[in-house]
Amino acid sequence: MEKPIVNGSHCHNQLWFIIRASFVFCLVLLCLDYSVLSGVKNGVFPLVSQSFSGSQKTHNATQLAAIDEISVPNPISSDAHRDFPFRENNYNITLANVTDPCSGKYIYVHRLPTRFNNGVLRDCRNLIKWFNMCPSLMNSGFGPKVVKPQGVLSRKNWFETNQFMLELIFHQRIKQYKCLTNDSSMASAVYVPFYAGLDVGRYLWGYNTSVRDSAAYGVADWLRKQHEWNRMFGQDHFFVAGRIAWDFRRQTNNESEWGSKLMNLPEFMNITMLSIESSSWSNEFAIPYPTYFHPLRNINVVHWQKRTRTRKRRYLFCFAGAPRPTMKGSIRGEIINQCLSAPNRTCKFLDCKAEGNKCDAPVEVIKVFRDCNFCLQPPGDSYTRRSTFDSIISGCIPVFFHPYSAYAQYIWYFPKNYTKYSVYIPQNDIKKGNVSINRVLSRFSEHRISEMRKEVVKLIPKVIYANPKSRFERFEDAIDIALKKVTERVNKVGKVMKEGKDPSVDFAAGNQWKLKLAGIVGDQALETLF
Repeated sequence: MEKPIVNGSHCHNQLWFIIRASFVFCLVLLCLDYSVLSGVKNGVFPLVSQSFSGSQKTHNATQLAAIDEISVPNPISSDAHRDFPFRENNYNITLANVTDPCSGKYIYVHRLPTRFNNGVLRDCRNLIKWFNMCPSLMNSGFGPKVVKPQGVLSRKNWFETNQFMLELIFHQRIKQYKCLTNDSSMASAVYVPFYAGLDVGRYLWGYNTSVRDSAAYGVADWLRKQHEWNRMFGQDHFFVAGRIAWDFRRQTNNESEWGSKLMNLPEFMNITMLSIESSSWSNEFAIPYPTYFHPLRNINVVHWQKRTRTRKRRYLFCFAGAPRPTMKGSIRGEIINQCLSAPNRTCKFLDCKAEGNKCDAPVEVIKVFRDCNFCLQPPGDSYTRRSTFDSIISGCIPVFFHPYSAYAQYIWYFPKNYTKYSVYIPQNDIKKGNVSINRVLSRFSEHRISEMRKEVVKLIPKVIYANPKSRFERFEDAIDIALKKVTERVNKVGKVMKEGKDPSVDFAAGNQWKLKLAGIVGDQALETLF
């Protein structure tokens, strides 16, 4: 006899338990599936243990190897990544969200024949007619270390750097650039390590035009034969010159005319030049003259900034230089006269023509500039001066007399509002004797001078060339800024080409002074500068 069912709810409860458990299990599976898909969508793949057949294992291993290869496309820089297609379990997924820190920043360095760079250095005794430049090649172009800082300079990071060594300094430093690539097809910009200034410097006096132009023609011919040239016909190329642009802008083959015709060659009209002083051409950009200060670490910069900012200054203004009696229109003679005739402890003059010239000694130059509130920077043999940057690293407010001495030059480095960090006195007012420099500068209050000095001190990291062994985290130095700006320029040209427009329009246009000035000081300020 069967046992009677006393309570029918027992079976009912079991059924509901099974239904609920099944629902929860399905929900878990659905959530797991969604999490996998969402993880892929965000460019992050979850770790999922799976079993594969032999062919699947081979396919997966090949894919992982391909991923590793693409994740490090630059053998020089291991921290670069690229987007890549990923196919797994019938999903075709593009990792568009995997960011590449070097995207749009890659630079390819041409392997020029050594006669165009290192071969030039072997002739170091003749790089400049009157000087033996061999010691200047030491320490990656920084020159000999300053052995006796005499309490004026910090104990390390100071060198006897020659102002014409920019090409070597830049070349050595770019080797440490984090976004270098050996694959030119990936590069936004192509660097041409041609020591144009050091080369032509050997032949500026007493040599005919064919000798002065020889290397220029040689590099142009070599570049045309490289496949990288065909991509943008040179408009993604750039090089660095350690001399002023005028030295490369000879118009004719007249033997008496100055310089080489490098920048007037068709090939170099398509190349961007970075030099210590630009001309009015739009494919030229000025970057700072090398100074004596080449720090290794962030803290070296911070300590020096604090030292210059808090320094008590003995003189209102100063001038380091020499007169230009044979140069028509030079105001240096009048500036020296005003300095020497100023009341006691108002102006300090460092005579660069005196016996035992001290103007090439880092300690002597910085010793003068660190004691002055304002440093006079009149044009010399050209519009610009290395002294401008010596004064900035000394915390001395520069005083300019011509807009082409700074405002139309260093547009990547100086603030748009030039009154924040400098003083402008039109040189015509000096020529006519209408202005007393002492009277103009005396009108600045101590508070105003302090505020301007803060702005000058902020510029120090931007205008220095850091030690090649350094990797600044807090600051960008002159080379960091130059590389960022030149890649931005090339990327804009590339965008114009993709839009089907002619990239040569305004790429290398002359008579652009006003446009360059307007870009940094603004249209309204232009009238006050002329």
